[in-house]
Amino acid sequence: MLPDPLHPALVHLPIALAMLLPVFALAAAVAISRGALPPRFWGTLVALQILLAGSVWVALETGEQQEERVEKVVGHDPIEAHEEAAERLLWLVIGATLVSGTGLLPAGAGRAGRAATVVAGGIVLAAALGVGHSGGALVYEHGAADAYAKRTSSGPAGAGSDDAHDRD
Repeated sequence: MLPDPLHPALVHLPIALAMLLPVFALAAAVAISRGALPPRFWGTLVALQILLAGSVWVALETGEQQEERVEKVVGHDPIEAHEEAAERLLWLVIGATLVSGTGLLPAGAGRAGRAATVVAGGIVLAAALGVGHSGGALVYEHGAADAYAKRTSSGPAGAGSDDAHDRD
C-alpha cells in the first residue's frame, strides 16, 4: 500500500542524493585523477545523476497531483513558488546530468567534465535545499498537512477522549 499523500514520502530521496552527489563526485574525481580508480568508474556517478533526475521528476509529478487539495488549505502563491523552484531544480539536475556524462570523455576533456560536475553538484544542492525549505514552509508555516489530517469530533488527530475519565 502506498502512503497517502505520496509526495512527502518521496521528496527525501532527491534531497539526500543532491546532498551526497557533490561529495561523491569530488571523491571520485580525485580518486580517478590519482589513478586509484579507473575513469570508467565515473559511470557510477552518471547513473546516480540519472537516479537524481528521475527522483526529482517523480517528486514534481506527485506534488502536482496533490496540488489542488493542498491549495484549498494553503492558497495558491506559496504552492506556486514551491512548484516553480522544483521545476528549476529539475532543469538544473538535467543539466548537471548531461555535464556528468562529459566526465566519461578521455584525458583532459574527462577531467574538465568531472570538475564541472562537482561545481554543478554544488549548484544543484543549493537549489534542492531551497525547494526543501519551501516545502517545509508549506507544511510547518502554512499548514499544508492539514489537507490530509484526520480530525475527530473531539479535536485534532490523536486527541481522542478518555471515556472512563469522562464518566468520573
